[in-house]
Amino acid sequence: MTSSAAPTPTTAGTVPAVDSLSYEQARDELIRVVSVLEQGASTLEESLALWERGEALATRCEEWLIGAKARLDAARGAATAE
Repeated sequence: MTSSAAPTPTTAGTVPAVDSLSYEQARDELIRVVSVLEQGASTLEESLALWERGEALATRCEEWLIGAKARLDAARGAATAE
Protein backbone atom coordinates (compact mmCIF):
# COMPACT_ATOMS: atom_id res chain seq x y z
CA MET A 1 0.00 0.00 0.00
CA THR A 2 1.09 3.54 -0.56
CA SER A 3 1.44 5.72 2.49
CA SER A 4 -1.63 7.78 1.58
CA ALA A 5 -3.65 4.60 1.09
CA ALA A 6 -2.83 3.06 4.44
CA PRO A 7 -5.54 2.96 7.08
CA THR A 8 -4.90 5.14 10.09
CA PRO A 9 -2.46 3.27 12.35
CA THR A 10 -2.75 3.23 16.11
CA THR A 11 -0.03 4.69 18.29
CA ALA A 12 1.60 1.23 18.25
CA GLY A 13 1.80 1.46 14.44
CA THR A 14 -0.70 -1.30 13.72
CA VAL A 15 -3.90 -0.95 11.72
CA PRO A 16 -6.87 -1.13 14.10
CA ALA A 17 -9.34 -3.97 13.65
CA VAL A 18 -12.51 -2.75 11.95
CA ASP A 19 -14.71 -4.14 14.73
CA SER A 20 -12.88 -1.97 17.28
CA LEU A 21 -13.66 1.31 15.46
CA SER A 22 -16.28 3.83 16.48
CA TYR A 23 -18.78 4.93 13.86
CA GLU A 24 -16.87 8.17 13.29
CA GLN A 25 -13.52 6.42 12.96
CA ALA A 26 -14.91 3.88 10.47
CA ARG A 27 -16.68 6.61 8.48
CA ASP A 28 -13.57 8.80 8.30
CA GLU A 29 -11.36 5.93 7.21
CA LEU A 30 -13.95 4.85 4.64
CA ILE A 31 -13.91 8.37 3.18
CA ARG A 32 -10.11 8.16 2.87
CA VAL A 33 -10.28 4.72 1.25
CA VAL A 34 -12.84 5.89 -1.32
CA SER A 35 -10.73 8.97 -2.08
CA VAL A 36 -7.63 6.86 -2.72
CA LEU A 37 -9.57 4.44 -4.91
CA GLU A 38 -11.06 7.30 -6.91
CA GLN A 39 -7.58 8.67 -7.62
CA GLY A 40 -6.74 5.38 -9.35
CA ALA A 41 -3.02 5.60 -8.59
CA SER A 42 -2.83 2.33 -6.64
CA THR A 43 -1.68 -1.00 -8.01
CA LEU A 44 -4.27 -3.70 -8.56
CA GLU A 45 -3.22 -5.49 -5.36
CA GLU A 46 -3.40 -2.25 -3.34
CA SER A 47 -6.79 -1.44 -4.85
CA LEU A 48 -8.15 -4.87 -3.93
CA ALA A 49 -6.88 -4.52 -0.36
CA LEU A 50 -8.42 -1.06 -0.12
CA TRP A 51 -11.71 -2.32 -1.56
CA GLU A 52 -11.84 -5.14 1.01
CA ARG A 53 -11.06 -2.73 3.85
CA GLY A 54 -13.70 -0.34 2.51
CA GLU A 55 -16.32 -3.08 2.44
CA ALA A 56 -15.51 -3.99 6.04
CA LEU A 57 -15.66 -0.33 7.07
CA ALA A 58 -19.02 0.15 5.35
CA THR A 59 -20.37 -2.91 7.16
CA ARG A 60 -19.11 -1.51 10.47
CA CYS A 61 -20.82 1.82 9.82
CA GLU A 62 -24.05 0.01 8.99
CA GLU A 63 -23.82 -2.01 12.23
CA TRP A 64 -23.47 1.22 14.22
CA LEU A 65 -26.42 2.80 12.43
CA ILE A 66 -28.63 -0.25 12.96
CA GLY A 67 -27.71 -0.22 16.65
CA ALA A 68 -28.46 3.50 16.93
CA LYS A 69 -31.85 3.00 15.25
CA ALA A 70 -32.68 0.16 17.66
CA ARG A 71 -31.80 2.39 20.62
CA LEU A 72 -33.98 5.20 19.27
CA ASP A 73 -36.87 2.83 18.66
CA ALA A 74 -36.53 1.47 22.20
CA ALA A 75 -36.44 4.97 23.65
CA ARG A 76 -39.52 5.98 21.67
CA GLY A 77 -41.32 2.83 22.79
CA ALA A 78 -40.45 3.51 26.40
CA ALA A 79 -41.59 7.13 26.10
CA THR A 80 -44.98 6.17 24.64
CA ALA A 81 -45.48 3.47 27.29
CA GLU A 82 -45.22 6.01 30.11
